[in-house]
Amino acid sequence: MIEGRKLRWFITGASSGFGLEIARAALARGDEVMATVRQAGQLAKLRDEGAHPCQLDVNDPAAVSDAVETAVSTMGGVDVLVNNAGFGMVGAIEALSMDDVRAVMETNFFGVLRVTQAFAPVLRDGKGTIVMISSVAGQVGFAGIGAYCGSKFALEGMADVLGGEMAPFGVDVMIVEPGAFRTDFSGRSIRAVDTSVDAYAGMQAGEAKSLVAQYHGHEPGDPVNAARIIVDVVKSGSPPRRLALGGDAVAGIEGRLATLKCEMGEWREASLATAFDS
Repeated sequence: MIEGRKLRWFITGASSGFGLEIARAALARGDEVMATVRQAGQLAKLRDEGAHPCQLDVNDPAAVSDAVETAVSTMGGVDVLVNNAGFGMVGAIEALSMDDVRAVMETNFFGVLRVTQAFAPVLRDGKGTIVMISSVAGQVGFAGIGAYCGSKFALEGMADVLGGEMAPFGVDVMIVEPGAFRTDFSGRSIRAVDTSVDAYAGMQAGEAKSLVAQYHGHEPGDPVNAARIIVDVVKSGSPPRRLALGGDAVAGIEGRLATLKCEMGEWREASLATAFDS
C-alpha cells in the first residue's frame, strides 16, 4: 500500500482536461507534480497551480530526454508517469489521408511509447506506476473516428505487453478507458480530415464532425471526479490493468465483450477445425 506516501508525478498534456485535473488531484493529496504543456505561454498557469511546469512535445526525442533529467533533478525521481498527451481525429476511414493517420499515431502511440521508454529505467528503480490514458475507443470501434480508435487500440496492445514486462520489477501499468467527459477533447483537442466522401452523407461515419461538435459541452462525465478516482486508485497501491470510467464506457465495453463471447461460441467449431489430422 502506498496510501499516505508522498508520490512524485510526471504528467504529459496538462494544459487542460484530464492532465490538468489529475495534476490538481495529486497536488490536493499532498503529492509533487511535474506537469507538461507544449506551449510556453501555458507554463505560468501550471506554476500557479503548484506544479513544476515543463515544456514538452512528446514527438521531440531530445525534449523527452531533457524532461526525464529535469524531473529527476527537480523531484529526485518519478513514482507515477501519466501518459495523457494526445488528440482526436474525425473522418470516415475512406476519407483519411496517410498523413492524417500518421499524425494521430505519432502523438497518441509513438509519443506515448517514446516517453514511456525514456522513463522506464527511473520507474523500474522506484517500483513506480505507469498510467496510460486511453479511451473506450481503445476497446470499441466507433464509425467516424477510425484513426483515433486505431491509435488507442495500438496503445492498449502495447500497454498490455508492457505491464507483463514491467511486473517483475514491481511496476504497475494501468490503462484508463474514459467515456465521454466534459473536457476540451470534443473541442480544441479534436481534428477533422479535410476531405469527405459523399457516400457517407447522413451516416455517423460522414457526420462525425458535426455530431461531436453538438455533443461538446454536454458530455455526462465530470473530469474532476475522474481525476480524483485515478489518483485514489494509483495511491491504493494495487491498480487494475484496466479502469473504465463513466457509465457509457462500462456499457460499451461490456457490450463488446458480450458480442465477442457470443461470436466465439457461434463459430467455435470452425475455429477449432484447423489442426492437422492426427
